Amino acid sequence: MAPALHPSQSASHLVDCIGQTFILAYKEDTTVLEKTLKQAGCRCEVLRQVHQPGQEDYSRSFLCLLNHRQAWERALTSARPTLIVEADFVPVRNLGQLPPSFDPSDPDLGIAWLYTCAPQVYRVTQAGYAVGYSTAMVAYVITARSAQILIDLADEVAKEPGPRAYSPWDSGIDYYLQDRGFTDYVPFRNYGEHGGVPNPEHRQNRLSVTHRADVLYGPLSFQPPYAQPAASTSPKWDYLKGRLYGRIKGLGRFLLGKYLRIPVLISAERPLPVAWFALRRQLTFWL
Repeated sequence: MAPALHPSQSASHLVDCIGQTFILAYKEDTTVLEKTLKQAGCRCEVLRQVHQPGQEDYSRSFLCLLNHRQAWERALTSARPTLIVEADFVPVRNLGQLPPSFDPSDPDLGIAWLYTCAPQVYRVTQAGYAVGYSTAMVAYVITARSAQILIDLADEVAKEPGPRAYSPWDSGIDYYLQDRGFTDYVPFRNYGEHGGVPNPEHRQNRLSVTHRADVLYGPLSFQPPYAQPAASTSPKWDYLKGRLYGRIKGLGRFLLGKYLRIPVLISAERPLPVAWFALRRQLTFWL
C-alpha cells in the first residue's frame, strides 16, 4: 500500500497522488489499456464483471453499478486515492506527467473526474482546482471515505428503483457527495477519451446516445475502440467524426452557458478565475 500524503503535501503529477488503479471490464480486451496505464506509472488491476445466477434480467445500468461497487469496496482499504477507469477509456499519451485534477491535500475529496460528460464548473479554488459537476464514470478518482458513501448510494439504488429498472445513478453522484460535505472536482481538460459504442439503454430512455470528450490534454495513446478496424470500415473517418462531435458539442455547451452557467458566474466569490478557467480550456487544437 502506498503511503498517504500528509495534508500539507502536494504532488505535481497525477500518478503521484494515486495509490491503486482498477480497470472495470466485462469481456473486453484490456491488454493495451493495462500496458498504457502501467507505463504511465499506475499500479493496475482488472476487475471483471461476473454475472451471478438470478441477474439475468438486471438492467445494464445496475450491472454497471455492481462493477463499480466492486472497485469502491476495494478502495475502502487504500490510504491513497483510487483511480477507477472503464475498459473503453483511452488515456492521452502524457497521462503520467499531467497534474492532478483535484487538490491532493483536500481531506474532503469526494470524486475527481478525469473524463467528463455534461460537465459544469462551479468555482475555482485559490490553488487553481475546479469544483464542479459531471456525469458518466469512465475515469475518476475517489478516496476511502467517499467510497463508503458511494457504496451507500449503491444500496439505495438496489432498493429503489431496484436492479431491474434503468437508473441514471451516475448523474446524481455529485449531489449525493456534496450533501454529505465532500468536494467534487472537474478537470481542466479530459485525461482521455470514451472509446465505447453507445449504450442501447440510453436511447431507450431518451438520453444522449453517444458521449465523447470535449477537449483533451493531448493526443491519445491508442486508437479508440469505436475507430479500430475491427469495429469500423473507415477508422480514420470515424475517429475524426467522433472527436469533432465531442469538440463541437463541448464548444456549444460553453457558448450557450451550460458549462459555466450565468447565475453561477454572477454569484461566484471569484468570478474572473472561474470565467478564465472556462474560456482557457477551450483554447486547444487537439482532436
